[in-house]
Amino acid sequence: MKPARVVLIGGSGFVGSAIANRLCAAGVEVSIPTRRSIHADHLRLLPTADIVEADVHDPAALARVVTGADAVVNLVGILHSRSGSPFGPDFARAHVELPRKLVAACTAAGVGQLVHVSALGASADGPSQYQRSKAAGEAEIRAAAPSLAWTILRPSVMFGRDDHFLNLFASLARSFPLLPLAGARARFQPVYVEDVAEVVWHCLTEPTAGGQTYELAGPTIYTLRELVEYVSALAGCPRPVLPLPEGLAMLQAALMELAPQPMMSRDNVRSMRVDNVAAGAPLPFGLTPTAMEAVVPSWIGSNSPRARFYGFRRHASRPRG
Repeated sequence: MKPARVVLIGGSGFVGSAIANRLCAAGVEVSIPTRRSIHADHLRLLPTADIVEADVHDPAALARVVTGADAVVNLVGILHSRSGSPFGPDFARAHVELPRKLVAACTAAGVGQLVHVSALGASADGPSQYQRSKAAGEAEIRAAAPSLAWTILRPSVMFGRDDHFLNLFASLARSFPLLPLAGARARFQPVYVEDVAEVVWHCLTEPTAGGQTYELAGPTIYTLRELVEYVSALAGCPRPVLPLPEGLAMLQAALMELAPQPMMSRDNVRSMRVDNVAAGAPLPFGLTPTAMEAVVPSWIGSNSPRARFYGFRRHASRPRG
């Protein structure tokens, strides 16, 4: 059954925008709470979207936001936090305390369904605070049963037109002649953000999704080095990659942490000790994942013959794992 009204917590960002578009295309009323409405201005043209100014970390405001909703999708996630054990306070607030508040608010308001977007690699004994906090947040969601039908999604790193992943590598390649790279051998299985939005739609409309945890990934596994080489070539700026041993990577990350908006942290380096790949089928519900090479050239572009034929050479040289 199609929900009439869905609340997207964290819906003004990259992933939330794709999901909002998918839901509005289906005629669903979408409420998007945000602390500052200007952050969601790009969604105002969606015909059934309602931008609501609210601090979702405030239990009273959260209760008002979810009242009358058929379903809630939680997309809140952060990559950096002050340090702590087993995880820092910023991770605790965003990844653990907010899901706990959300479960309470949904239960009190009689919301029937909650889709929680976690992360591939979430684990209580993971090497990074990020991974451990994501696992703790999942535990808060699972504790909602049986009063609330929940579904947990664990996506790999997501790519799309406005992502901060592949576009970052393209920008760095255009700016620097050499790319020192932490975690060069770490393996990823990037998933297209539009595929994630489609999975969310199925979770909201298929009763079998209740109580399930799904991993979301793309069709191909890459090392981080391969991803950087592919994107830099596609951008017309092929650059040599200098893999950093973990000691140097941690030093580089420690220096980056001093920036107001760091690109990398030591906790991110620890996360890359574990491969970010799916254990089984890349997508649930029989969906076919979108290949990165099929869509990324449309926004990163190609300025060289080398970039145009890079994907063919990759697949011809050796089999993928």
